[in-house]
Amino acid sequence: MTIPKHPLAEVFGYLTTDFSERAVRYRQDRLCPFNNKVPNCTKDKAKNPLGICSIFHNHSSAITCPIRFREDWLIVKDAANFFFPEGATWSSLTEVRLNDTDGKSAGNIDVVLVAYDEKERIYDFGALEIQAVYISGNVREPFEYYISNPENNKNMDWTNQPNYPRPDYLSSSRKRLAPQLLFKGGILNSWNKKIAVALHKGFYETLPISRLNPVSKSDGDIAWFVYDLIYDPDFKRLKLIKSDEVFTKFQSSLISITTPQPGKIDDFLKLLQQKLDDQLESAPINQSIENPLL
Repeated sequence: MTIPKHPLAEVFGYLTTDFSERAVRYRQDRLCPFNNKVPNCTKDKAKNPLGICSIFHNHSSAITCPIRFREDWLIVKDAANFFFPEGATWSSLTEVRLNDTDGKSAGNIDVVLVAYDEKERIYDFGALEIQAVYISGNVREPFEYYISNPENNKNMDWTNQPNYPRPDYLSSSRKRLAPQLLFKGGILNSWNKKIAVALHKGFYETLPISRLNPVSKSDGDIAWFVYDLIYDPDFKRLKLIKSDEVFTKFQSSLISITTPQPGKIDDFLKLLQQKLDDQLESAPINQSIENPLL
């Protein structure tokens, strides 16, 4: 498919160039085709949702809405295969609050998968976290411009506009992924419960975790399920597929995610020297004043 000269990949679930009856209806009614908790899109604002599922970046796409990962519930099936033995009966629960020992919330788990016996009693569970990416720049402006007249604006050129939106992978890992592993992941790991993380290929490739030595599926504490959006020419849509799965230990993953890669100390010393030189060059001239009492 041809990448347009604007950042919008999917709007309310469909490509901006898709004017099939279904795509038009989803745009007009602000619907979500990816198993949101309600039929409508609720991203950002319920009354005026920011209906962007993914954006284009570097000739590829980046998933910016966590609900986008729910297509066909592929992520849940993949997580269940990691958590439970073959043949287990399981179900999924969304947005489950997790408390610490003081009863304070450590956050909501996106999806908890539970395995239960013939008496419907839970005997095991695992946590699935979904990691979309933050956007830097202004994405609502091109969205509002496109949605005001989709047919006229489908080929709009946004390349010279200020604050062109792009995925902010660094903020996504430091402000969302790392704290979730630290707090929610720490509690779950102390209970010896497995964690699955669903994220987009472009995001995964920016993480230091991608350089860790993987372990076998049976030895893994965390499963990293890496997904991508691939254009389906038959349906003229982007389709969610699993491109990779990697299993790691919890502690090594946590250290990798939360420990920054240090730069060169010589570069920092050069910066300090420059700041000191600038300060000394611009320092005011001090003059002594004779003692008037003498």
